[in-house]
Amino acid sequence: MAESDDDLFLQEMQGVKRLPQRPKVQLRRGPDLAKANAAARQQAAVSENQGHDPNHLRLSEVERVGPHDIIGYKRPGIQDGVFRKLRLGKYEIEARLDLHRRTIDQARREVYRFINDCLEHDLRSVLMMPGKGDRNMEDPALLKSYLVHWLQDLDDVQAFHTAQLHHGGSGAFYVLLRKSDRKKQANRERFTKGRV
Repeated sequence: MAESDDDLFLQEMQGVKRLPQRPKVQLRRGPDLAKANAAARQQAAVSENQGHDPNHLRLSEVERVGPHDIIGYKRPGIQDGVFRKLRLGKYEIEARLDLHRRTIDQARREVYRFINDCLEHDLRSVLMMPGKGDRNMEDPALLKSYLVHWLQDLDDVQAFHTAQLHHGGSGAFYVLLRKSDRKKQANRERFTKGRV
């Protein structure tokens, strides 16, 4: 008697284990984001009066990039294989930040907050979408240009590269963030397990 498809499937799947999934974290958004932005503005005003703004991202003029430019950056010490994997979009995107229709000042605050939130939640591979800026004939790629310089100014950003087409192409960036100390320790423990 021939076995049913269900029986054959169950035989083939014997010993297969479910892949572990990381729990999703909720980054601030919507009304909470408006409250967070208001709090950040208030904190910035207080800090400005005290002469110290923790957000060091500059608002002064930056070198411009083109709307369709492909841009990549990596800090010294980042392995070529890691950068290649980032460039090809092979890392899971753990969070996204859409900066379309933001002013430079709004984007500056959101980028700073987003990076800090990601670090707090041990997120390493994120997608940031400033848009190409090719519709702005008078000042093309303005926000994209600022984001390129901000990402280089943030010590916690290890590398970034223009995204693949299916993730936004030249209007988006894959960003690789620094691994937290607790992640480094967890990896050390995982890879030295059983060794003396």
